Amino acid sequence: MSPLDDLFSGDDERAEAALNVIRGDNLPELGAALASEDSQKRWWAACALARLNDERATAALLAATADPDPDLRAVVLHGLGQLRAPGAVTPLLFALNDSSAFLARLATDALIHVGSPAVPGLTRALEQDAEARVRANAARALALIGDPSAIPALFHALEDDSMMVQYWAEEGLGRMGVGQVYFQP
Repeated sequence: MSPLDDLFSGDDERAEAALNVIRGDNLPELGAALASEDSQKRWWAACALARLNDERATAALLAATADPDPDLRAVVLHGLGQLRAPGAVTPLLFALNDSSAFLARLATDALIHVGSPAVPGLTRALEQDAEARVRANAARALALIGDPSAIPALFHALEDDSMMVQYWAEEGLGRMGVGQVYFQP
């Protein structure tokens, strides 16, 4: 029995175990499964692709960020974060605007995992987005990434109308040691 048989068996325990033995040579079948009409098959295919550090797997996941199924988008967003794929920044930034707060939070977490390559886009979102929720997620991501190039944007965000944006701007600046005075007692 192949790992793909276990992955798509309908038995969650077998599928979970199969994730540990899926390899790059399974990419064509996983890509086909990601396009399947069976939502469970698509979900497990996305989970498997997220574990493969391969450009083709990342490309398949990137294509699935626009899928209408929110459950599939959730696993895809999480998977892109686990892959730390710089090429995922644009669709992840787009997902910050998702109507689902949960999916927007997953996109934020994924951007945090991507790290510094996400900072320019997050800075633009923090400075220009009309939605406070998007600005707060951008500020949170910038605070947790801790890239010094975000300092000017975080300083500006201290005056944002949203208390959450202000909180994360303050948190980020504090984490980077900006504005703190150290003294020896």
